[in-house]
Amino acid sequence: MRLDTVVNAINVSKVYRVGEVEVLALKNVSISVSRGEFIAVFGPSGSGKTTLLNIIGGLDKPTSGKIYVDGEDIGKLGERKLSRFRAMKVGFIFQFFNLIPTFTTLENVMVPAEIVGLKPKDARIKAERVLARVGLEKRLNHFPHQLSGGEQQRVAIARALINDPPLLLCDEPTGNLDSKTGAEMIEMLSEINRERKTTLIIVTHDERIAKAADRIVNLVDGEIVKDDATLP
Repeated sequence: MRLDTVVNAINVSKVYRVGEVEVLALKNVSISVSRGEFIAVFGPSGSGKTTLLNIIGGLDKPTSGKIYVDGEDIGKLGERKLSRFRAMKVGFIFQFFNLIPTFTTLENVMVPAEIVGLKPKDARIKAERVLARVGLEKRLNHFPHQLSGGEQQRVAIARALINDPPLLLCDEPTGNLDSKTGAEMIEMLSEINRERKTTLIIVTHDERIAKAADRIVNLVDGEIVKDDATLP
């Protein structure tokens, strides 16, 4: 595996059991993503996109196959080490923001930094800096319900960036936003990808988002049918 490879999935399969029925969500998926790449995993609902993202991020485990992230075989990590790996190595951005409703903007962003042991004063300084980067320096003390959908997603982006992870994983990050705000989010993520050389993987069924990526991986029925696909 090359030193500049951030994600390397090898023959990954995932089977879910629903009652007595087995559902094959992923079938022998192999993908390699280099440092600084912007990848769109594109496909219809039910194609296995989110399952693949969750396995790469250590939120789920494959039934078979191996996953290396930043050189680490994450399948060998125990739960405690896996939690720290996620906090240090991966930033997650979700469709529904997943902010803590009783925490302010600043407090939401500080959480991952405090989880990895940063002192509250240092976490605050770092959170203020990253919130300024996403244009929310005047919304530090607002609660999620006081923010627009676009502002909430900016908080989620800041939270994902605070520990300077080498990898950002985004699951339909514009799915809960209007088209204009969604386009602004994708432009912001693209800028972060270019500025920080952060590897960016976005799961989407939206062709407009996929076309912003450096590379498109087309997933259908749990299998990669085309890598570096060109959409019409």
